Amino acid sequence: MEGLARFPPSFLYRTGLSLRNLFILPIPGHEFNLVTSTNHLQKRTPINNQIRAKEVRVVDENEKQIGVMSIEDALTMARDQGLDLIQITDKVEPPVCKISEYGKYLYQQEKKAKKLNKKEGGELKEIRLSFAISQNDLETRAGQAVKFLSRGDRVRIALKLRGREKALEGYAREKVQKFLEKVRESFPVKTERDLKREPRGLTMIIAKG
Repeated sequence: MEGLARFPPSFLYRTGLSLRNLFILPIPGHEFNLVTSTNHLQKRTPINNQIRAKEVRVVDENEKQIGVMSIEDALTMARDQGLDLIQITDKVEPPVCKISEYGKYLYQQEKKAKKLNKKEGGELKEIRLSFAISQNDLETRAGQAVKFLSRGDRVRIALKLRGREKALEGYAREKVQKFLEKVRESFPVKTERDLKREPRGLTMIIAKG
């Protein structure tokens, strides 16, 4: 930690690095060795001196408006609080930047994404039907669909058409409807995307009703 104390804070802001991206390792004959975490190299939300705008609209950790200011003043304000300046949107002019701890911000964004995915119906599963599927197999696939739907997943139904089967699309649509009837016998469903023709066959998406 002694190496970290001697590490110039201005260097962090010139490079756009956050303190959480740094590990200071002592080396004989040197004050420290700089090692950056691999996730810093990945494409991510611009922070600190990665922000290119000359002016930014700043909000605090609670989304309270602080005001429009130069990027230099915003960086100084964040640095004085021991926090990061994080660009949270560039869809307005000037872009909105939040003063917060970068790790905390990422954690909050991850929680929001998980909540949104859950609200939208979890994962998208696929049930494949065939043109000549038997009644027994149709019932088995319907049972699988009910299992997915009951745990909050959406289901993509796909019926592949080959060769001359493509000329009998009406019959194929009847197969899909029979499959839906079997599913509805055990579980309420709603249509998220209507049955439509695609290059390889018919598809539709259903979810819990």
